[in-house]
Amino acid sequence: MTPLVRRGIVALGVVVAVLVGYVALSVVQVRRAARIDGARPADAIIVLGAAQYDGKPSPVFAARLDHARALYAEGIAPRIVVTGGGQPGDRFTEAAVGADYLAERGVPADAILRETTSRNSWESLRAAARFLFPAGVRRVVLVSDPFHSLRARLTAEEIGFDATTSPTRVSPIRGVAEWRRFGGEGLRVAVGRLFGFGRATRLQERRDAAAPPGRVRGSHGRGAASRDPSMRPASRERLSSPDLSGVV
Repeated sequence: MTPLVRRGIVALGVVVAVLVGYVALSVVQVRRAARIDGARPADAIIVLGAAQYDGKPSPVFAARLDHARALYAEGIAPRIVVTGGGQPGDRFTEAAVGADYLAERGVPADAILRETTSRNSWESLRAAARFLFPAGVRRVVLVSDPFHSLRARLTAEEIGFDATTSPTRVSPIRGVAEWRRFGGEGLRVAVGRLFGFGRATRLQERRDAAAPPGRVRGSHGRGAASRDPSMRPASRERLSSPDLSGVV
């Protein structure tokens, strides 16, 4: 082995060690952020979407919505923004399902705004910004799962929000599944900080597009929703709340 090859191997080893250490540090930061409840008076509470099953929020989504409702009842903010579009074949969007869920539980319809076009956190926050910023709404509290807190906040700050996070504490994602999410979020945070969260999201979308059909997408509870019509009668009368996605 020549001295040049040896130096190249050493240099490569150093680079790999630095990258591994950087990702490991990001995982630690994700874990720390998950413990923080940063709820404080704000202009709006933004709920990051998760899967819905033919008009019924998944347990992950319901936990987020319940937490947002509790924050609203405490007077943290005068409005709740629910976000999320639909998967191919869905009859409902995540935002519409979330808005109905909140309205059924006592949140006034005029205090609920919907963003119905997004497929991931970056799109949700970017689309919400397009109708919130003109109204002077920048100070927000983000509601999601604990493992998602750091990436959600950094993404919101990249877009221009003054954001804190208040994660639900009753998410059904626990144990090994949750720790897997911490690892994945650490990697996403590391990549997002290097390249920007918008660009990192586009890279993730390309990877998802190349994945086998049926694979669950997303990192925070979104996925292929059940199409079983027995989970929600199609004839059910639906409540409504302002849908501002048309201005996005």
